[in-house]
Amino acid sequence: MKLTVVGCSGSFPSAESACSSYLVEADGFRLLLDMGNGALGELQRHCGLYDLDAIFLSHLHADHCIDMCAYFVARYYRHDGGRCDPIPVYGPEGTEQRLTTAYADTPSASSMSEVFDFHTVKPSTFDIGPFTVHTERVAHPVEAYGIRIEHDGRILTYSGDTGVTDTLDELARDADLFLCEAAFTHGKENIPDLHLNGREAGETAARAGARRLVLTHIPPWTDPRANLDDARAVYDGPVELAVPRTSYEI
Repeated sequence: MKLTVVGCSGSFPSAESACSSYLVEADGFRLLLDMGNGALGELQRHCGLYDLDAIFLSHLHADHCIDMCAYFVARYYRHDGGRCDPIPVYGPEGTEQRLTTAYADTPSASSMSEVFDFHTVKPSTFDIGPFTVHTERVAHPVEAYGIRIEHDGRILTYSGDTGVTDTLDELARDADLFLCEAAFTHGKENIPDLHLNGREAGETAARAGARRLVLTHIPPWTDPRANLDDARAVYDGPVELAVPRTSYEI
């Protein structure tokens, strides 16, 4: 598998990065994890607008899904080549309605489904192209999912947005790469079931036996180096900060 960081800023875009979006590729198949603010523009650095094969939305907060409205425009109103066939979109209950409401002026109530083939995510194991994926509900104020992606004996886990939860430990069990949010600062924010801090991300990786930790979803007002140091203090494996346009071979 190849993982490319399209955007990794939390809550809102930074001067250096779009919000959450990650491209996973294997066997010529392209799966996008989330499409937050600014992600669609950055995505075009890595693949063509119409070269994605599937999209997974971890939850329906704007910093993880709002550029789907812009992507609707690109697919629905394409003139050269005609309207795109529907692309599979995996998201929580109500994803179609959420995007239709956010766009606010679709030609009809069903227009989104003319270019997006919506699938409702629940805790389950299923295939997306060449990937076997396992999804579980994580600890966030809205319905949100972490995802474990397996291909050719390798494992990638993406936390989505979550507080501390045993579920995430299991999703990240023995992962070759654990892409984990670290939005909060240890000793500063203490809000349960919302986000992790760097120390909690490191502790999760250690408990899970993950082989590599990449911290992501760090908002512009949070010091990423502090979160990196906090993770390294409790996790002995390699750990680094997600950086836009960085790719990993898994």
